[in-house]
Amino acid sequence: MAGQRELLLELGLEELPSSAVRPLGEALAAELARALPRHGLACGPVQWYATPRRLAAMAADVPERREGRERLRRGPPVSRAYDETGRPTAAVLGFARSCGVPPERLETIEADGEEYLGCRIKEPECAAAALLPEAVAESIRRLPLPKRMRWGSGEIEFIRPVHWAVLLFGEEVVETEILGCPTGRHTRGHRFHRPETIPLARPADYVTALREPGRVLADYAERRARIVKLLTQAAGDAKLDLDDVLLEEVTSLVEWPTVIAGAFPERYLELPEEVLTMVLCAHQRYFPLRGADGQLLPSFLSVANVAVADLEHIRRGNERVIVPRLRDAEFFWRRDRKRSLSAYREGLKELAFHRGAGSIFDKSERLERLAAWLSDRLGQPTDPVRRAAVLCKCDLLTEIVGEFPGLQGIAGGYLARHGGEAVEVAEAIGEHYRPAYAGDAIPASGPGRVLALADKLDSIAGIYRSGSALTGEKDPYALRRSALACLRILIEGELFLDLDAALERALGGYGRDAGRDAREPILRFMLERLRAWYQERGIDPETFEAVSAVRVTEPLDFHRRIEALARFRHEPEAESLVAANKRIRNILRQAKVTGSDAPDPHLMSDAAERNLARRHDEVERELRPLLEARDYSGALHRLAQLQGAVDRFFDEVLVLCEDRKLRANRLALLSRFRATFNRLADLSLLSLPAADRKN
Repeated sequence: MAGQRELLLELGLEELPSSAVRPLGEALAAELARALPRHGLACGPVQWYATPRRLAAMAADVPERREGRERLRRGPPVSRAYDETGRPTAAVLGFARSCGVPPERLETIEADGEEYLGCRIKEPECAAAALLPEAVAESIRRLPLPKRMRWGSGEIEFIRPVHWAVLLFGEEVVETEILGCPTGRHTRGHRFHRPETIPLARPADYVTALREPGRVLADYAERRARIVKLLTQAAGDAKLDLDDVLLEEVTSLVEWPTVIAGAFPERYLELPEEVLTMVLCAHQRYFPLRGADGQLLPSFLSVANVAVADLEHIRRGNERVIVPRLRDAEFFWRRDRKRSLSAYREGLKELAFHRGAGSIFDKSERLERLAAWLSDRLGQPTDPVRRAAVLCKCDLLTEIVGEFPGLQGIAGGYLARHGGEAVEVAEAIGEHYRPAYAGDAIPASGPGRVLALADKLDSIAGIYRSGSALTGEKDPYALRRSALACLRILIEGELFLDLDAALERALGGYGRDAGRDAREPILRFMLERLRAWYQERGIDPETFEAVSAVRVTEPLDFHRRIEALARFRHEPEAESLVAANKRIRNILRQAKVTGSDAPDPHLMSDAAERNLARRHDEVERELRPLLEARDYSGALHRLAQLQGAVDRFFDEVLVLCEDRKLRANRLALLSRFRATFNRLADLSLLSLPAADRKN
């Protein structure tokens, strides 16, 4: 039996964008873990490593040889394999040629519900070292690179130029070329502390050799934990503002972290807190410090990618850089406060919103009307929301937002307060861009939620109306984020709103016929954003599908059904209720019933079917108040009480009998049951334990 070894792959690169370090490190390990088994090399866990200058993956328990095997390759679909005369198409001929067999040797296989041509290929036993170059190349080709570039005079493309490559299989170098670089066993340490090459005897030496003498913490999690420890120690008695986004960015920027304290003049604490933190965090990547009272201190911590005995010159440099930024912010802030927020509104006519959607001024007028309509539907005071809608985009013309675009909305809220606007108006303006990113909180105030909802619905409607697709991988206008933000505001804010009606109103702001044929695709697009959101919260995809199938257009109502069904699925009676739904669905499908009249009581000749009809009517009456109160857990438990009558019906009554009138009447009774069940969710879409799957 062949032995096993560790496999190490490392790519040495020019400095990567910080946003790409972790995703590409994780992706490299994941792709390698998939590629090795595809080449007959089942392996153990694959660990990833990533720094600004390297991506690496280490696979455990890779076999030294691949055993002989028979592999089934899938070719073109049978439906497109032959022309009108029955001759093989070019796709079939090419596939057969690639397999080294004549077309008549291909066989038909079934996959994903469709028939394909396939070929069984016998692969002999082979040394792993001969297979690894292609497995590695395949892993690299599949990496989700945000952008590609070329360097030198070659045609090779990657996210950054590659300077070295390591491919070690145990103590053996697998000789090949990766992205133009020949592989070897030499890695490189820190750019300043240890730029020389470092030989690796075996993959297990990788992390320790880079740590010392290389002065590189290759393990991302270890490096992140080290930064947190150093920051916490340096903060002392002060409270550290440890923002996760900033921490991830800094971890992706350094290989050997060192923390340095700094300070700035106390007078800048008079600036709004968001302005200060924007300058410190977003522009300089510094970590702010707070006192025991939670207020910002005139000091900060920074993380450097160097370790030297005397850090004083770095500290002075950090302080020298931050002061001009704060001085600019102070200057712009003082200038902007000399004008009222409303004084900027006329200038919004010169700012385009989107092609075919007018100016930002036009958008603010649409927002005023839509926000008033939403306020009325959601039980919020209309006047502050209308006033906030008029002013909410005015800060786009301020100098502070021009210098720090991330302050849009926030700056407007402060300026509204300074100009004497009502507190509710200022709060709504300051919150209306929220949630601005994944994990951001929804607006805290009622008017803020209404205005944020109006702003996002107007943008989705306007951009869709302009012809921009709401599907595909690219999302240049962040429509997915806006859609999920709307849904989160309604669900987390516990606001009942018919999204279909709201979209009709938002589209109507662009003209009388703007919403024609647009509401349904936008509604589907928006509700589909919830799928991943629920999966992150542990909701089974089947539960989501079951509720989606009954077309609920109120997101909060959708959410309550999801929660009730997710709880109910763990209870004993759930299994019998699901089984009954599946049985009814299968019988109706077999009989090709798409709709029917109400069942005729006079045609119910069997005691079991009369009992079922009576029990249904009883449950239907008790169900109405539960559904009106949106007590979906209670409704599901009430429906479950029909199981005995349903079981007796199926045991004693032949639904698909010879008598056409009796058969039609019994099918009508089952259709009525299915319609009642589907008032909550399509329970037939839920799975049963394997032992209970029938029909």
